[in-house]
This record gives sequence, C-alpha cells and structure tokens, in this order.
Amino acid sequence: MVDLDRLLQLAGAVAAGEFGVGGSLINYKGEIDKETAKSLSMLCAANTLLAKTQVEAISKATQLNFTPLKGWMMSAGDFTVCVMGEIGVVVLTDKADFNEIYKVLTEEATFI
Repeated sequence: MVDLDRLLQLAGAVAAGEFGVGGSLINYKGEIDKETAKSLSMLCAANTLLAKTQVEAISKATQLNFTPLKGWMMSAGDFTVCVMGEIGVVVLTDKADFNEIYKVLTEEATFI
C-alpha cells in the first residue's frame, strides 16, 4: 500500500494519489477536492499510456533501451506532476526537491 502521507511530506507537495490504468482514482490526499483529484488521475493515466508508447517507439527506432517506462514528470504554471508506476505527487515547482521526489516515488511505486 502506498504511503500517501510520506509523499505529502515532500517539499512543495500539495497532493498525492494513486490511479488505475484506465484513469480511475484509487486514493488521494492533499489540498485538492475530489473532482480535481479525479481529473488529475485521468491526466496521469493518459500521460503514462502516451509515455509508454513513446519509449517503446524510440527504443525500437534507435536500439537504445528506454523500456520499461518507470515514470515521468510534467511541469506547467506553478506546479509539477511527478509519477512513478501508478502513483503521483503534485508539487509547487519552486519548492520541490526533484531528487528526493524521484527517490521516494521509486521506493513507494510498484512496477509491473
């Protein structure tokens, strides 16, 4: 089970959650409402699927090993979404320690 409280202790964290492959919201905590969490869950699932497709294609085209996908980040406006496996954390970009985020998400994530 993912320790969402641990993720929320990361510098700049405003929300953390777990999502299903199809975009379903499994669990979340933080300073956002449930509808926002559902929207972020769909965003995370869609971007994960896109990233998987991209790493498979670039691996095939270049013979470089980019698979399997472990995670991704998207930064826009004031926030960055960081995802590993099927968990993610939303952080204020200017307060985040991305090395620590990577470390903690990797420890918490389950990779299939």
